[in-house]
Amino acid sequence: MNSGHQHRVFGRRAQEHILILASGDKVRHMTVRPWMAALAFCFVGVFSIGYLLATSYLVLRDDLIGATMARQARMQHDYEDRIAALRAQVDRITSRQLLDQQVVEDKVDKLMEQQMALTSRHGKLDNLLDRAESSGLTEKDGAPPASSSPVQSYAPGIKDKRASLTGGGIEAIEKQLASGAPADATPDNTTLAYVPSAETVGDRADRIFSNVTLSLKGVEQDQRNRVEQLTSDAGNAANAIGNVLTRFKIPVPEEVAARQDDDAVGGPYVEPESNDDFNNSLAALDGALTRLEAVRSTAESLPFRNPAIGKDVTSPFGNRRDPFLGRLALHSGIDFRFSPGEKIRPSAPGKVISAGWTGGYGNMVEVDHGNGISTRYGHMSQVLVKVGDTVGRSNVIGLAGSTGRSTGTHLHYEVRQDGHAVDPVYFMNAGLKLATYIK
Repeated sequence: MNSGHQHRVFGRRAQEHILILASGDKVRHMTVRPWMAALAFCFVGVFSIGYLLATSYLVLRDDLIGATMARQARMQHDYEDRIAALRAQVDRITSRQLLDQQVVEDKVDKLMEQQMALTSRHGKLDNLLDRAESSGLTEKDGAPPASSSPVQSYAPGIKDKRASLTGGGIEAIEKQLASGAPADATPDNTTLAYVPSAETVGDRADRIFSNVTLSLKGVEQDQRNRVEQLTSDAGNAANAIGNVLTRFKIPVPEEVAARQDDDAVGGPYVEPESNDDFNNSLAALDGALTRLEAVRSTAESLPFRNPAIGKDVTSPFGNRRDPFLGRLALHSGIDFRFSPGEKIRPSAPGKVISAGWTGGYGNMVEVDHGNGISTRYGHMSQVLVKVGDTVGRSNVIGLAGSTGRSTGTHLHYEVRQDGHAVDPVYFMNAGLKLATYIK
């Protein structure tokens, strides 16, 4: 079976193949070309490969499914482990936060207790400072008087500078705690290439509360210093006034009070409520102020002031020539030049024990100041008080005149102690020394 057509394949001519099919009387033929043979070969190859792949898949399917399930199981376990680790980390962080919060709350409670203690002390100290101010130890603006040692009033400082832990103070602390600024690296750490760990909430709390505690301790120390200074000043002032009273043989109030207190006292012994040093210092200050107030009150009730400030002295205390008899006589007071009708005020508060015409005194007023001391004001043109009246230094007791044994308008001023006339100059000189302690 040869064909008239020939083809060249790879440099050679290939003969075409003819396929003859006979069935009975019928004969059929088909030319088999090369490309048809190649196509049939490819088809057979593809079919064989697909068959082999399908067979391999069916054989290996169970293994592939098992491997896939195992891989998924491993991934699931890995995720579960990761979730468990993250949950444990969250629990640790939560526990640390709770611990830090508890630490902060404990520190805040301690600071609040210290704050309340300082506030309570401040209330007690305010009362004592008011008493010290009224006693002349401090001025209203917090500056000490010129005669005392230089101290600083602490009352304004407590109100303005104390570390407040209520309201805005706690908010400020929480704001600082919330700031996550890490600690700065020191030069040594930088040299060693060491990076410090970030500052935790607990570390920030320790640092902040340490600063607040130091501030409160500073306030407490200032209070102690102020109390000690006031106690010393009050003691010095009381001693100065007491020395003057002793020189005039006037009983010092604390000695009288001590004798009276020992007369009728008693009761079971009970331990003191608190042994706190600050409370003891407050008690010492209270005692010093009480003593100062007692001696100061006594000094203010006595005639240590000049009843005629700026007036000329026309006749001093002592022996002089009597203006009417012309012979030597004792002048029992001091004469001050006054204008007719000029107002006369007492040199100290007291009670009027005599008011009216009294012999050579003319119109005279006598004021009792206690402790056996009284003052007399004579030759007045008019008496404006009556017996039994209580008068102060600002009250007008009469008007200047020239009644009784008088040669002209003036004020005759006497100071009597236990009924005897004493030189008023002694009292007025002592008053100059007490000017910084009494009003």
